[in-house]
Amino acid sequence: MIRTLLLMVTLAGSQAVFAADPAIFKFDNPSQEARFQQLAEELRCLVCQNQSLADSHADLAGDLRREIHQKMQQGASNEEIVDFLVQRYGDFVLYRPPMRPTTYLLWFGPVLLLLLGFGVFIIVMRRRHQALTPTLSEAEHRRMAKLLEEEDS
Repeated sequence: MIRTLLLMVTLAGSQAVFAADPAIFKFDNPSQEARFQQLAEELRCLVCQNQSLADSHADLAGDLRREIHQKMQQGASNEEIVDFLVQRYGDFVLYRPPMRPTTYLLWFGPVLLLLLGFGVFIIVMRRRHQALTPTLSEAEHRRMAKLLEEEDS
């Protein structure tokens, strides 16, 4: 009885997973399918963040793929579809966000972090060098000068 119940729960869960799989869409021609794939590749999954919509298995990515497919069926151009998604989700949905004041950190942040890290490295190395370099007192300077004079004569 318990095994049967567990089997039913497992099968019911797997049905939901297969029903939610948006990987299969109907297209009128191969160029429309290629267009869909191109759009899905150039748009970012908002859940995974490092995957495209084409690569992601997240529910939101499936919803966005369905939205793209629906917009394509309605005759929307690539620009209209991208503009709709950007308007709805912001520039973060794009793998290559446009250069705007709001996206400067995305574009220049890695370079700034690299320069900041290099600056910190230089400062640490200089301080370390200064700490390791022995400093002589005034008496030691006089003694060294005296020894050098004796050596010269």
